[in-house]
Amino acid sequence: MTDRLDTMRAMAARQPNNALVRFGLANELLKANLLEEAATELAAYLAAYDDEGNGWLRYADALTALGRPDEARAACQKGMEAAARYGHGSMVQEFEERGY
Repeated sequence: MTDRLDTMRAMAARQPNNALVRFGLANELLKANLLEEAATELAAYLAAYDDEGNGWLRYADALTALGRPDEARAACQKGMEAAARYGHGSMVQEFEERGY
C-alpha cells in the first residue's frame, strides 16, 4: 500500500462526511486497482456531492471492471445528466463514446 493511500484512508476515517476526501480516496484506490473499495467510496461520494460528471465516469468504469454492467449503465446515465446540467458537452460525448 502506498503512503498516499494510507494518508487518504486516515483522512476519510477522520472526516467520514467530507465528500471530496472520499473522492480523493476513491482515486487512490483506483490507482491501486482496489476496484471494489473504490466503487464503495465513489458511491458514498456521489450520494453526498452533486458531481459534474467526472465521478460518475470513474464509478461507471469501476463497475464495468467489476463485471456489473447494469449498474455501470445506470451510473453512466446519471453522469451524462450531470454533465449536461453543468454544460460539460465534451464529457457527455465521452460517456457516449464509452458505450455504456
